[in-house]
Amino acid sequence: RKRDYEGFLCSLLLPAECRISAFALRAFNMYPFQIKDSITQKTTGLMRMQFWREAVEDIYCDNPPHQPVATELWRAVKRHNLTKMWFMKIIDEREKNLDDRAYRNIQELEMYAENTQSALLYLTLEMLGVRDIHADHAASHIGKAQGIVTCLRATPYHSTRQKVFLPMDICMLHGVSQEDFIRGKQEKNVRDVIYDIASQAHIHLEHARSFSKKVPVKAYPAFFCTVALDDYLYNMRKVDFNIFHPSLQKKSTLLPLHLYIRSWKKTY
Repeated sequence: RKRDYEGFLCSLLLPAECRISAFALRAFNMYPFQIKDSITQKTTGLMRMQFWREAVEDIYCDNPPHQPVATELWRAVKRHNLTKMWFMKIIDEREKNLDDRAYRNIQELEMYAENTQSALLYLTLEMLGVRDIHADHAASHIGKAQGIVTCLRATPYHSTRQKVFLPMDICMLHGVSQEDFIRGKQEKNVRDVIYDIASQAHIHLEHARSFSKKVPVKAYPAFFCTVALDDYLYNMRKVDFNIFHPSLQKKSTLLPLHLYIRSWKKTY
């Protein structure tokens, strides 16, 4: 609820028998996710990643470590027969991302998103008892959209810490330097970079929705995270892709309502 508010709200809309497992999954995800911002030395980060790698190994050997999230995760794995590979992909990808450098291109950012956000969605689908190729396709595209939006949303925060992770190829295309973002510039070419990256997220959402008729309705609750993505992209258009606009930093008070409406309509 504190660290992943949107994920928490989405988990509430899952069937009752999946909720506790979904909370455990989201809590697990926050540990590797937060490591990068909480360390000053990479070796510390590597040690923490190794703890979670060993924890997952132990969970699958029916010997979870005495750690609250690991214990709940073990129960979720037993209850839903979750695939170990997705947990390992999340940890491995977060570990690779400990290096403080920008993504070379949008494809690199998408690969990171596929192995983290999409992997989370694949596990959520397994909790729902959905093993379907069309649902997996949708999860892949939605996860990539989520990864791109997360990167955009974090840009103002990272800029204050003298860091920029936006894809370098798109920045170079518009003649924008990392320094421009660190200084919080709002010139047209800076907004063009944001527009290009946001457009890629929108394309992934459209792809995911293009085969919604083939996706089992049972899978839809896994995809309600699209509500928050739509909200953010809509608000960004309203401020003409000024990534530093204060309105983009506010928590959406209407998100719970929008989520409820989406779940009532049974769409994603």
